[in-house]
Amino acid sequence: MSENKSNNFIHNIIDEDNASGLYGGKVYTRFPPEPNGYLHIGHAKSICLNFTTAQKYGGKTNLRYDDTNPVKEDVEYVDSIEEDVRWLGFQWEKRLWASDYFDTMYEAAVELIRKGLAYVDDLSPEQMREYRGTLKEPGKESPNRNQSPEEALALFERMRAGEFADGERTLRARIDMASPNINMRDPIIYRIAHTEHHNTGDKWCIYPMYDFAHPIEDAIEGITHSICTLEFEDHRPLYDWVLQNVGFWPNPPKQIEFARLNLTNTVMSKRLLKGLVDDGMVEGWDDPRMPTIAGLRRRGYTPESIRNFCEEIGVAKGNSTIDVAMLEHCVRDDLQDKVQARNVVEDPIKVIITNYPEDKSEMVEMENNRNVPEMGNREIPFSREIYIDGADFMEVPVKKYFRLFPGNEVRVKGAYFIKCEEVIKNEDGTIKELHCTYDPATRSGSGFEGRKVKGTIHFVDAKTAVKIRVRNYDYLYKENEEGEEIFNENSVEEKICYGEPSLAEAKPGERFQFFRHGYYIADEKLTTDEEKVFNLIVGLKSSFKPKK
Repeated sequence: MSENKSNNFIHNIIDEDNASGLYGGKVYTRFPPEPNGYLHIGHAKSICLNFTTAQKYGGKTNLRYDDTNPVKEDVEYVDSIEEDVRWLGFQWEKRLWASDYFDTMYEAAVELIRKGLAYVDDLSPEQMREYRGTLKEPGKESPNRNQSPEEALALFERMRAGEFADGERTLRARIDMASPNINMRDPIIYRIAHTEHHNTGDKWCIYPMYDFAHPIEDAIEGITHSICTLEFEDHRPLYDWVLQNVGFWPNPPKQIEFARLNLTNTVMSKRLLKGLVDDGMVEGWDDPRMPTIAGLRRRGYTPESIRNFCEEIGVAKGNSTIDVAMLEHCVRDDLQDKVQARNVVEDPIKVIITNYPEDKSEMVEMENNRNVPEMGNREIPFSREIYIDGADFMEVPVKKYFRLFPGNEVRVKGAYFIKCEEVIKNEDGTIKELHCTYDPATRSGSGFEGRKVKGTIHFVDAKTAVKIRVRNYDYLYKENEEGEEIFNENSVEEKICYGEPSLAEAKPGERFQFFRHGYYIADEKLTTDEEKVFNLIVGLKSSFKPKK
């Protein structure tokens, strides 16, 4: 692999490591989520990057749960994470828990104490902030900093024995209170928490901090390249310091940072997303408007489209914001050659073809996918009464409107030319139905070469139409006039629509292109034999312009 120039800087670093023999040509990565919520599209980028990087070099990837906080594990989150990883098309080498390594982490802390590189402090959080200094001013040393290793070890053992209350003592690394990197100013590496842990029970009342635990976890597992998002760049010196000074691992892993994913009109924070769920502002973590992988799956996105998106955006060293239209382009591009079309009319208007025989019904032919002739054709019924889409009629047409209006003639796709002769209204002035005439000589496929029409509209047969519930989505967050992202109160619109008869057999999770509307999926939770509910996956029109 090292002979080929990689298309991202992480692979270039790995190529250099392999060329130098740093890890003997081995590449071992990990995906380390904290199971405190559902994963979102930003995590999908990390999943794809870690797993595909290992695959490229014939390596392996672990799934490791970051559970160093003594909080009860929620099995729902664990199950959802594993479902997401598998759905994206990946399989981990080992499923591990950070808490499995608590004994080794404790030994590592003791090793630092013995070397005079850690001490037990009794400063309060407020005092610690005061002593820490600022970006422009160095910190001040704690009165406990010059503690002897023997004294520090005795206090640390008392911490473990439960002799102190929460927050009464911490174990801090002794590094440099004048460091320009505040993360290196004697950071806390252990804190007290008298809380039962989901995995280790009440064995521990002291728990390692993430910045101390993370490098040790990587080293224990033999991870070669610890791929993190950019906010950990300033923590890398501490990552390296821990491994170097603990000294248990002669060939420690290397941390590499990449820019996290930011999308327009999208919240990328598990905390904020959890707030939406807890406050009942969405249906749940898998609400089709949510940027969670579960939400995107229920929305109808394919794993291929998300993997393609992650590959398309690449890996950058600097943060930027990607237009969400690019993600939509990827799913649209993936679906266009995969799904069949179906006729569905929104805001239906009944059309009565007055000169069509009342007792006649015929089948007309439709292509299943205009891009893929191999998908063949289907037949749908046509008779005297049909429904057309509300957008396909205007009583007073605007300029360059070529669809149906009084006196105008259009082609009904797959069937005939029809001409609007009369608009029948209800007492309140709304349209009740349209009376039209048709020309029997203009049947599609008949070879008719007479007059031309500029507009073509689609239809469903009124006698056999299937009532379906359609949920059209807008972005969950939109910019207000001040440029702030605010919750969109109108992010979902439900409509009762009419579809062609075959949609009565639609199965949960089945995708279609609703002709001229967009791509839809039969909702996995709400679709039943009695009612078909369809979620908009993505519209047909795109504002995204792919690079040539």
